[in-house]
Parts: sequence; structure tokens; C-alpha cells
Amino acid sequence: MPGVVETTNTFATNDVITSSALNNIIDQTLFTSDALSGGTLALVSGKMKVATSGITSNELATNAVTTSAIASSTSATSGVTYAKMQYAANMKALGNVSGSLGVVSEVSILDEDDMVSDSATSLATQQSIKAYTDTKVAAVITRRTAVATTSGTSVDFTSIPSTVKRITVMFDAVSNSGGDEYIIQIGDAGGVETTAYVSQSSDRSGDQTATNGFIISRGNSSSSVNYGTIIINNFSGNIWTSFGNLSRGSTVASSTGSKTLSATLDRIRITTAGGANTFDAGQVNIMYE
Repeated sequence: MPGVVETTNTFATNDVITSSALNNIIDQTLFTSDALSGGTLALVSGKMKVATSGITSNELATNAVTTSAIASSTSATSGVTYAKMQYAANMKALGNVSGSLGVVSEVSILDEDDMVSDSATSLATQQSIKAYTDTKVAAVITRRTAVATTSGTSVDFTSIPSTVKRITVMFDAVSNSGGDEYIIQIGDAGGVETTAYVSQSSDRSGDQTATNGFIISRGNSSSSVNYGTIIINNFSGNIWTSFGNLSRGSTVASSTGSKTLSATLDRIRITTAGGANTFDAGQVNIMYE
């Protein structure tokens, strides 16, 4: 009856076992089909090999393959390489966003310039982050177009967004025909308000107050040329406060004030305390944030 191996060398009675005979047995021995059981191994010309589809889940059961059997990576082509990893769908990355230790899965990569999805479990592209940031930074401070103060008695800036919390009013070489003091008035959808301001302007020669607007200059004359900046801040609700400096020649007037509007601010007016003198030089502008 055939055994599990076949050899080209056989011994007769009283044959001498030589090293050559043993080498031949080792070198030329082939396995027979009786050597196999199951489908994990197969015979090819009497030699064993792993059968096609011979490795099943049984051979890969828990603890059957250990991480120590996988070579550590020392480059992009060693260890577990990219080619050995699962393919991922377009705009997906492999990760875990469960909030705890868990199975790796596909995580979405979103390319949204407005970040509209507001997702706590998705990634963003570099381009979308830049676009979103650029838009927000540009929207933080808005500068309007400068208006010449060479005629008229007032300059109005309207359509100021309801979300604005700070307004900067800038004066560049502004003068008027009669030397009246300058005031800033604020308003809402009902129009510019001209009463109930608490304001004061001071320079080294004295103080001056006004209730019809934020007074921002003192001791002005028809030849005065004014430069400076006034800041108007939202204190809370519809309460607004002001502070700043306006200079004419070697004199600087500092001012402060407060005003509560009847509704949300949406406009600002730059005019004179008396309202009769006309502008005759310079320009004004505002920024808001």
C-alpha cells in the first residue's frame, strides 16, 4: 500500500546506508495525495504548496495572525503599503470620528466655501478653509467710500448693517464756512435722532457740551482744518457711546458721549452743531465692524 511519500531510492536486504543514498532520499522524495487532508495545501509534481483559495477565515481567526509577523514600515514601500490598504471613495479619508476607540471607516472631506454643512465629523479642504477665512476677514471691517466735505451742511452714511457693533468716523482736512462745531448724529429706520444726547468736548481752553448730537470739536473757526477719528461703540441693545480726538493746528479736542436710540442703528450723520454753516473743504469716511 503506498505511503505518504515516494522516493526514487530503495534499499535491498543487507544494503549499506551511505550518505549518498540518504541524500538521494531527502532530495528526491515526493509526497503522495495521502499526505494531504483538507483543502489548505495542494500537490504540484509531488511538492506541497498552499492551495488556491486555501487560506480561509479559519486560518485567519483571532490570534492566528499576530502583528509581530508583519514587518514594520521603514519607507512607503515596506510593511503595510498603500497598495495593501482598502481603496477609499472620492473625497473620503480613513479615520474614526465616533468620539471613542472604534472601527476605522470612511470620513467625508467637504469642499464648501461657506462651511454650510457645519459638520462635527467631516474634514474640510485647504481651499474651502482659505475661502471661508478670506470671506470672514473681509467682512469683519467694512470701509465705505470717502465723501467730500466741500459743500452742503451734512453728510449721511446709511444702510449700516444691523449687526454692526463699532463705527469709526474719520475726518481729513474738514472745514466749514462759519467755524461752527462738528457733531455726529445717529439714527434708525425712523430717521436721524437730534435730541437726548449726552456729550462733551474738551481742549486745553475749556469744555463744551451738546444734546443734539455727539459734539466732537471745540473752539472751531472758519479757518480751522480738522483731522481725527471718532469711535462709536454699541454698549448694549440700542445704547451707543462715543469717544475720540479731533485736531485743528496745534490744538486737540477730546470728546465723549452717549445716546440711546429708539430702534436698531442703521445710519449716521456728520454735520455742524448749528446746522447752518456749509462744508468747504476736506472729506469724511466711516468704517464699521
